Amino acid sequence: MRPSILNPLFAPAETLPGVGPKIAALLQRLLGREGAPALVLDLLLHLPYSTIDRRSRRKIAQCERGATVLFEASVLEHRPPGRGRSRAPFRVLVADETGDVELVFFLANHDWIQRSLPVGAKRWISGKLELWDGHLQIVHPDRVLDEAGLARLPPVEPIYPLTEGLHQSVLQRACALALARSPHLPEWLDRQFGPTRELPSFADALTAVHRPQTPQAIEPTSAPRLRLAYDELLAGQLALLLVRSHMRRQQGRAHQGEGALCGRIAGALPFSLTAGQQKALAEITADLRSQSRMLRLLQGDVGSGKTIVALLAMACVVEAGRQAALMAPTEILARQHYDTIAPLAQAAGMRLVVLTGRDTPAQRRKTLGEIAEGRADIIVGTHALLQESVAYHDLGLAVVDEQHRFGVHQRLALGDKGRAADILVMTATPIPRTLVLTYFGDMDVSNLPEKPPGRQRIETRAIALERMDEVIAAAGRAIAEGAQIYWVCPLVEENEALDVAAASDRYEALRQVFGERVGLVHGRMKPREKDAAMETFRRGATRILVATTVIEVGVDVAAATVMVIEHAERFGLAQLHQLRGRVGRGSGRSVCLLLYKGPLSEMARARIAVMRDSEDGFRIAEEDLRLRGEGEVLGARQSGTPGFRLARLDVHAPLLKAARADAENIFASDPALLSERGQALKILLDLFGKEEAARLLRAG
Repeated sequence: MRPSILNPLFAPAETLPGVGPKIAALLQRLLGREGAPALVLDLLLHLPYSTIDRRSRRKIAQCERGATVLFEASVLEHRPPGRGRSRAPFRVLVADETGDVELVFFLANHDWIQRSLPVGAKRWISGKLELWDGHLQIVHPDRVLDEAGLARLPPVEPIYPLTEGLHQSVLQRACALALARSPHLPEWLDRQFGPTRELPSFADALTAVHRPQTPQAIEPTSAPRLRLAYDELLAGQLALLLVRSHMRRQQGRAHQGEGALCGRIAGALPFSLTAGQQKALAEITADLRSQSRMLRLLQGDVGSGKTIVALLAMACVVEAGRQAALMAPTEILARQHYDTIAPLAQAAGMRLVVLTGRDTPAQRRKTLGEIAEGRADIIVGTHALLQESVAYHDLGLAVVDEQHRFGVHQRLALGDKGRAADILVMTATPIPRTLVLTYFGDMDVSNLPEKPPGRQRIETRAIALERMDEVIAAAGRAIAEGAQIYWVCPLVEENEALDVAAASDRYEALRQVFGERVGLVHGRMKPREKDAAMETFRRGATRILVATTVIEVGVDVAAATVMVIEHAERFGLAQLHQLRGRVGRGSGRSVCLLLYKGPLSEMARARIAVMRDSEDGFRIAEEDLRLRGEGEVLGARQSGTPGFRLARLDVHAPLLKAARADAENIFASDPALLSERGQALKILLDLFGKEEAARLLRAG
């Protein structure tokens, strides 16, 4: 049960006065989560991104163009639209001794204008002042006030992110009501802990941000924002430690073996393991042989050989008489993993099956039987592996690929399919150190910093889109020399339909030049069509594969030595690096062409410069975080990864280290959070949505 003191904050936002069904629906669109109503708490944690400073009251001539201004003026004239021109705006001319401004109202309420702006009256006007056709104007002023109204107006007004149909004044009022409903909460910070000594209370910080007295109050570096960021970071770090402790308390099973299967796999490899692979494997096997459950993150650059390390780890478990499962986020990646490891697993005498959501009923029954009876040693699949119908004979190791596509619950759910199963999660997107601490602080971490021997350096060039004819001509020469080409089409406002259209247009254009040698793959194709297109490219029957970004183009094709990325300026660094890593997998010289449309923004220019200068995925990840922020880097916008609401890692990273140290101190002295401060920290966990950690505490 959640502490009762929080009940007012966990009430639906529609319980606030004046929030009827229409406004509630808009708040739901802005703040709600799937299957859950927008709460009073959501309004409290929805912070303003800007302010209107109304303390400065200037004459019209002194007001800044393009800014939201406040001035006093006399109403000189009403200019209603003429007869038969109902769509024309209603204009009102106002002036002071330094100049005049035209107020413009579309679809105007004439009665309201007559009442609010009577000719001859003086009014305070606020709105965005613009120059249009040589005249100063304000379209739909946000405030028209007399002296009494001005006295009630806050001198610094918070401006919140909105959704279509929701007006700023409505959201401001709802946030003010949420603030008024906020209960007095006990202090959960240790005021003797240096970094938090000077910070305001949680309640004072919320008040300062929602009712700013100066524009600086809402800045990320202000004391109120630092307090709120620290609270969120502390909740996250404490939750990770609680989950980790829960995993560690669960008795694991030691997987003992002589290493015979691993030896057979190593003997079948056409190359030796890198030093990084050997070190990571040693760390993993030490975990597997211990009595504690493993929870480890294996991260490496594109092509660093994570799958082989995972296979060798699975072989250790199979040799001990248990099963291993490998879960990938898409069917394409699951089947690719199966194709990659099947020959090596079979050479070692291990039995391998694949399970995805589109198996035929007969295939599925057969596979489920093999899994349940222990006739399958390694099971590869998608999230279908989590379904209730999948019963494992004795699952000893769960491997989760592309961790950021799955939430904590999903990775733990796969581990729970076996008795104290060990968990290894992998990512091919190197994660900045700050984010590893933030999102994977419950795990031990192994890194693969180098690529396997023989991997070629990929030459990266930036080319203006205006030179498309030259690029197509160069593609023709590359094909004539035996190369294959990936051609990735642009992301258009994250709109899958438009992405497909862009890819289809490029596909048709290239087919006019290269005919049947061009293939197409995108997210709206049926799975079998998608697989067929990729298999045709893998076999070399098509030489150019046009693709959208909504799927993983993860096929390993040694002859694919050219990667063309249209509108590279629209992609994040990590995404560009991932795409580039699809070439350079064979012995041939590889090239990545970043086609851009100028003029480039400063950020786009910086991204392209980093891509040209470096192939180090860890450095690129750090740059990506610096340029874009944590939500984008981890794919939070797309995958539901829990991003921050109040903290900004590009600003608040130093607070994260302090929060980690604070959480570790708390955990060392009061792991069950039974002290007075511990009870307050339980409230903090619930407040920031760490229900999993709070549930573990309540379950003991």
